[in-house]
Amino acid sequence: MDATIVIPTKNAGDILNRTLGMVFSQKTQFTYEVICVDSGSKDNTLEIIKQYPCILYEIPAQEFGHGKTRNYGASQGKGEFIVFITQDAAPAKEDWLEQLILAVKSDDQIAGGFGIHYPYEDCNALDRVDLVRHFQNYGMENTIFYIDDMEKFKNDNAYMQHLAFFSDNNSCIRRAVWQQYPYPDVNFAEDQIWMRKMMEKGYKKVYCPKAPVYHSHNFKLSTYYKRFFDEYRGLYDVYGYIISDSWWSLPIHWAKHIRRDLANIRSQQMSRSRKLYWLGYSIIRNYCRYYGGYKGGMWHSFSPARQQRIDRRFSQQYKEKRA
Repeated sequence: MDATIVIPTKNAGDILNRTLGMVFSQKTQFTYEVICVDSGSKDNTLEIIKQYPCILYEIPAQEFGHGKTRNYGASQGKGEFIVFITQDAAPAKEDWLEQLILAVKSDDQIAGGFGIHYPYEDCNALDRVDLVRHFQNYGMENTIFYIDDMEKFKNDNAYMQHLAFFSDNNSCIRRAVWQQYPYPDVNFAEDQIWMRKMMEKGYKKVYCPKAPVYHSHNFKLSTYYKRFFDEYRGLYDVYGYIISDSWWSLPIHWAKHIRRDLANIRSQQMSRSRKLYWLGYSIIRNYCRYYGGYKGGMWHSFSPARQQRIDRRFSQQYKEKRA
């Protein structure tokens, strides 16, 4: 078996049908199996999975972990390469798998590779631009990255973040490497923590824009505070990154981000009323980003009792594991 595709699922909804439909429409020389690990779906997710030749494993919701669950799924497969995608990451081309595996096979020192994300057709105006710009930073062709300056890697946070970034929404890793270095059991950013470790051990990564998936979100504004809390708590684990040096500087960062969003909104073809809508959206979302993100980044400095109280109140990951 050449590849094992692992897809964690929970209450995926109809988007999973699109994802699995494209996974099983791949035109490739490589043999592959698909393993879904479901952690307590209460919608039609299991029915959708059973419509396809997937291998299904079910685990209790409280046993889910971003790294732990992916490790479990990978351990049940036999493929030389382990491909991780998420339930809402639909391959955009019929040679997605072919291109992703070929990219990783191009150099024996590559521990893993990740592909580009395209915004879905209904992606909101702000996320669409952010997503495109993010992946443009990694090049327009297959590109291999590795540490060529260890001192810079240790001391330049931007350089380290660029090399450590990895996304298991659309990724492929070597089973031989994974068996030696499985994913960490963490609540967030398991993929970036893993890639940072691989880089530090002398491995390489490859970015593959030829292997795209559709992956974007239109989250409810009411969920963003908790989402950014979890995200920046995870970023601290990977990079020691805190969104702001102090609580008092948060309004400045908040205002600057709104200003950037406003320039983006003005550049797009839309009615005045829609521009006003997206400006309001930006104001609320960036409040959540900076204040929720700051609290998430500072979580590690709190006492265990306070950490637990904050998790119960603000962490979406905490809530999902108990749903």
